[in-house]
Amino acid sequence: MAEPMKKKKRVDPKKDQAVRDRLKKKLRRMERAAQELVPIEDFITPVRYTDGDRKRAAVTLSEEEEERRAHLMKLWAAYKQKEHEAERATVRALLASQEEALRELLLEAPALHRAALARDPHLFPFDREGPRHSPPIPGYEAPEGKYKDVTRVYTQVETKR
Repeated sequence: MAEPMKKKKRVDPKKDQAVRDRLKKKLRRMERAAQELVPIEDFITPVRYTDGDRKRAAVTLSEEEEERRAHLMKLWAAYKQKEHEAERATVRALLASQEEALRELLLEAPALHRAALARDPHLFPFDREGPRHSPPIPGYEAPEGKYKDVTRVYTQVETKR
């Protein structure tokens, strides 16, 4: 069942080197060209909305008023930070006292501890009853499945330097 060995192909080292050089050149060209960003249409405001018919003129504030408003913003930020820190401290204290109470309960009555850790299904009632499907819309004709694709396709334009 022996077969003669297949003749090995001779690889020309010059051709092999030329292929490698072409690939390196292609990689260098790709690295040199910066990636073009695709424009996002959602951030581009249509011209019809920027027609310049403003209802109110922009208010110019005096320097004192700007300083007063900046000072008020700083005071408000400091107040909100203190409020946030106080709320976090309260939550931390409540959690610590709850954990301590659970530890004590575990030492006193393990059965009550397991019952305290069990989930209460009536704590947040969730009613699953409701219609199984939406009622039909009178006069509605389902589409045939044909649609017009309006997706924009962007292509990278390679620039020569």
